[in-house]
This record gives sequence, structure tokens and C-alpha cells, in this order.
Amino acid sequence: MTDPHDNPFPHSEDEFDPVDDFRMPLLEHLRELRRRFMIAVGAVLVGIALTFWQVDIVWDFLLEPMENALGHNGTMAITEPLEGFMTYLKVAAITGVTLASPVVFYQFWQFVAPGLYPKEQKRMVPLVAASTLLFLAGGAFAYFVIFDFAFQFFMEFTNEDVVAVLSISAYLSIVIRLLLAFGISFQLPIIVFFLARIGMVDHKDLMHFFKYAVVAIFVLASFLTPPDIISQVLMAIPLIALYGLGIIVAKVFTTKEHDTE
Repeated sequence: MTDPHDNPFPHSEDEFDPVDDFRMPLLEHLRELRRRFMIAVGAVLVGIALTFWQVDIVWDFLLEPMENALGHNGTMAITEPLEGFMTYLKVAAITGVTLASPVVFYQFWQFVAPGLYPKEQKRMVPLVAASTLLFLAGGAFAYFVIFDFAFQFFMEFTNEDVVAVLSISAYLSIVIRLLLAFGISFQLPIIVFFLARIGMVDHKDLMHFFKYAVVAIFVLASFLTPPDIISQVLMAIPLIALYGLGIIVAKVFTTKEHDTE
């Protein structure tokens, strides 16, 4: 006899199960994944096309934190013939990803949706909205907090007699890496929500593993940020706060049941 606690959505053997009914062979899953991926890529390409001719505005916006940090003691420079063109492409790419983020997250959750029950599938729109908002919030945190603090901090170590000449390509690579890293890492509450709804975790599990999560967060931050302790700490702090939010989310939405023995 199976334990009803083993399944967060118990049902009798004769009852229609929409999830079991929708099970597909591996090849069909791969085809569906490819279709969703191509739609997401198409949305990003459309976003790039729409913004390519307006990248100057976005570039000035991304450059502002470093210009403020440099002041009159440094400048940005192109060090290779193709660097200017590649800069335009990179700026258009990050802008296209930002504009297409609702479509990208929608395609991801639509791919996951068949594995959920109808009641859970009704939460697709809120999940897409929450994923998009958290992605943008992560990018905003990186821009308005990390950039202003970190760039200013590192430029203070430049000697007054030395003029800083920074590569535009190198700077933009750091900016894009941080924006994407923070945007993706801010999805932590959404991941916890999903795991809680399928009965894999609850708030007790998250509280029990909190100290291990803190270590994992600092390790993750070391991979996602430049190799300096300031950026790593600044990334770890909001992630720890989001983990705390995840504990609340898990407590409210979990379907996991513990044995009462």
C-alpha cells in the first residue's frame, strides 16, 4: 500500500490524472524544449533588432557609473579595430534580453507547465510576472548599488599621477556578467516556490539547511562576480535575504507533508 504522504496530490487509481495523461516520450520532450527555446531566441533577436539603432542611449546609461568613478582621472578607450562594433552588438544583446525577458520566462514556464496539475498551471501568469520583475530587480540592484559602490571603491586605488585608460570591451563584459548574474540569482524565491509546490521542500527544510545555504551562496557569488571580495559580499547579502524570503514562501505554499509518528 502506498503512503498518501508520498504524493502531494493524492488521487485514486481510477481517477483521471492530467499529469500522467500528458506524459511524453523523451524525444517529444526534446522537441518541445527546442520549440520553446527557438521562440525565446526569436524574441531576443527581435528585441536586439528593435534596439540596435538606439544603443547609444543604453550605452550612455551603462557607462555612467564608471564615468562617475573615473572623474577627471581616466577615460574609456577602444583598443581593437572591431571593439566599437562589438560594443554595439553587446549593448543591443543585453537590451534585447531585457525586453524579451517576459517572453523568455513565459516559454520556460510553459515548458514546465505540462508537468504540473491544472490548479498549478493557473499560476503561470503570476509566475511569469514575478520572474520578470525579479530579473529586472536583480539588474537594477547591480546597476544602482553594485556599480556605484564597487567601481568607485576600486578607482580610489588609482594613483593621482596615473591616468586610467579602460577598455570599453572589458568594462562592458563585466557589466553584462553582473547584470545577468544578479538577474538570474534573484530568481531564488521562484525556484523555492516551485520546489515547495511539488512537495520537495518546506520552510523547515530551508531553515535546517540555512547555514549550508549561506556557504553555497558565497561560493556561487565567487563564480558569478569578478574575483574581488567586495562584489562577492554585495551579491551574497541580497541572496541571503532572498533565501529568507524563500523560507516564508515555502511555509505558505508548500504541499509537503511530514509523518506524524
